[in-house]
Amino acid sequence: MPSLKNLKVKIFADGADLAAMVEMSRRSYISGLTTNPTLMRKAGITDYRTFARQVLAAIPDKPISFEVFSDEFDEMKRQALEIAAWGKNVYVKIPVTNTRSEPADALIASLAAAKVKLNVTAIMTIEQVQRVSAALGNHAPCNISVFAGRIADTGRDPLPLLAQCLSILSKHKNQELIWASPRELLNIFQADKLGCHIITVTGDILKKLELIDKDLSVYSLDTVKMFYDDANAAGFKL
Repeated sequence: MPSLKNLKVKIFADGADLAAMVEMSRRSYISGLTTNPTLMRKAGITDYRTFARQVLAAIPDKPISFEVFSDEFDEMKRQALEIAAWGKNVYVKIPVTNTRSEPADALIASLAAAKVKLNVTAIMTIEQVQRVSAALGNHAPCNISVFAGRIADTGRDPLPLLAQCLSILSKHKNQELIWASPRELLNIFQADKLGCHIITVTGDILKKLELIDKDLSVYSLDTVKMFYDDANAAGFKL
């Protein structure tokens, strides 16, 4: 049976609601947090710097990733250096390419050499992982985020690809693989079995943690009751 206490993979909460992030950071099984411009926009964030500083003031003791948002590498570097200066627990998210599909390798190498903790994001191919891992080298602690859920959305099994990624990263003790964009609770246990270092998990999936080890007969009965109650509430008649 799956068990939360036996997991080796680190669970990072993914979101942009300050109160929810603070609540999650207090849970023993949450090892870090991540956010991104899309989540921040959905949460109604308009002042990036103020929001980030509020998060870091409330959560000073766990790694937190904030993403650059320029499409030009020079400006990405400026933003990255400012973001990195906000706290020792900050990781800077750098997209694997810009919107013109130009690789961010040179920027990544420059920031890594400057000891900036990086989280390289939006990765989906082995070739990207190879390039990014080489650019990161053996400098500061860093993350490589492979979007396993989006890969699975295309009908491809992400597990063989992630296994290859782990082999590539094994040459660098400072590099950790993130299983990004999970789609279901099972992905946490798949990531753990595979040996992924980290999995980022959104609040809707984290809410399902209470289902771990739930008796399936009881869960079946709960489902029958749900259908019955909803039919009655809808006033269905035949």
